[in-house]
Amino acid sequence: MIGIIGGTGLYQMAELAAPRAQEMTTPFGPPSAPPLLGTLRGHAVAFLARHGLRHQYLPGEINFRANIWALKSLGVRTVIGVSAVGSLRAELRPGDMALPSQYLDFTRGTRAASFFGGGLVAHISSAHPTCGATAQLLARVARARAVPVHEEQTYACVEGPRLGTRAESLFLRGAGADLVGMTNVPEAFLALEAQIGYCCIALVTDYDCWLDDPAQHASAQQVLAQLRANLTRVQAVIADAVEQYAEDEARPCRQALRGALVTPREHMSASQRELIELLSA
Repeated sequence: MIGIIGGTGLYQMAELAAPRAQEMTTPFGPPSAPPLLGTLRGHAVAFLARHGLRHQYLPGEINFRANIWALKSLGVRTVIGVSAVGSLRAELRPGDMALPSQYLDFTRGTRAASFFGGGLVAHISSAHPTCGATAQLLARVARARAVPVHEEQTYACVEGPRLGTRAESLFLRGAGADLVGMTNVPEAFLALEAQIGYCCIALVTDYDCWLDDPAQHASAQQVLAQLRANLTRVQAVIADAVEQYAEDEARPCRQALRGALVTPREHMSASQRELIELLSA
């Protein structure tokens, strides 16, 4: 099953059949909102509003662990995230879609970033944190709809909630980032720990603030306007991807925990073994 994480309006799709909210709790507390289950072009899907149904959670307040746990426990094996991003490259224009394959983490360390800890040790490889097969699928269906899409992008995740300074924008460009946003970390890495294939549709809404022209500098109003203007296109790309999606357990993301666990199973508590069983499923 595919899970989609994004804003509330994203799952108000005319093609979504038999939608029902699934109230849930997890060992990490409640998810941002009850997942919405339904079928899209005959395929089961689960939608989750990342910031809550009323967009009440700042990026640093999102319960990322609960969100990924909830989707995995519902049977989700691939997650498509949708996020607004600022562009750090002239060729990535507002309205374009980008598919990050790499991340730079500039969050502050206050977000719960791993399912492990508290006596349970594992070190996953995050050399390739996203699902290449899902990215190829999204790129293919986007191009079939003549939607500008950019693959193999590097996303710098910052803490927020403020928009960045011009010095920060220029620094991130120099560090090799193509995009800047606030939500993909630790979301992408938690999905990897759960052996879920993850790919983000990063919708470019602005040029952050590295350009000389102040009229091009990001504002919340500009971001929201671009999101609303492109919502229908994003929904169409997702629907096409869901229709063409084929599960493949041989994907590298399905093996992320292989060799990563350090704590011997015989030294795990019952709750730790339960955690590993769900993440490994």
